[in-house]
Amino acid sequence: MENVGNQPSTVYRTLHGPGYSGGNGLGGSTSLPNGQALADAFHTYTVDWAPDSITWYLDGVAYSRKTPADAGSNRWVFDHPFFMIMNVAVGGNWPGSPDGSTVFPQTMTIDYVRVQAWDNGGGSTTGGPITGYGNKCVDVASASTANGTPVQLWTCNGSAAQRWTWNADGSVRALGKCMDVAGGSTANGAKVQLYDCNGTGAQRWTFTAAGDIVNPQSNRCLDATGVSSADGTRLQIWDCTGGANQKWHR
Repeated sequence: MENVGNQPSTVYRTLHGPGYSGGNGLGGSTSLPNGQALADAFHTYTVDWAPDSITWYLDGVAYSRKTPADAGSNRWVFDHPFFMIMNVAVGGNWPGSPDGSTVFPQTMTIDYVRVQAWDNGGGSTTGGPITGYGNKCVDVASASTANGTPVQLWTCNGSAAQRWTWNADGSVRALGKCMDVAGGSTANGAKVQLYDCNGTGAQRWTFTAAGDIVNPQSNRCLDATGVSSADGTRLQIWDCTGGANQKWHR
């Protein structure tokens, strides 16, 4: 995100990656009304970054959003951590080299920087649904909090049994407990259940840009058993195939 001195009212945002670097970046911009200059007052610049989308805001108003689809056949590289850098630069190809009108020294004044990690990757701390095959929701059977309760597909109903939070430790939680691979198994067909959170690899999950939910310990995907979308279909881990029964939305 950047403001260029010869366009004082406009803030640009650009994504650069393999196949969309340099002048081919995925760009966009917004401008203040009535020719107001951004440098004349403090403004709030926000980037809401999830593995499968990036949204830019100026003073709390969203002005651009990009997802893996915007990268086309090129690789979406924003599904892992990056550094955040703030700097002021003079010259370069854009807007051009300094001339007699360029004022030195140049400064950039920042009032504050705030970084927040949302429990579910960009939403409410009360959690949200995970939808999958047949537009059904990931559900805790009978809304039971007992250890070993099956995690299944069920018609979406907005209940607490279908509200999941995504946490910094890699856990995915509902009803105060964690989504867990039974017995810590890494085998194809190992069932997924609700269990007391214990920080083990059986309870760590990664949501990928491709829409897979992967258990890194086994390197296998959350899978709707039998390629079924019927209510009560049990969830398991299985080799990642790219099948529709392994694609999820949150």
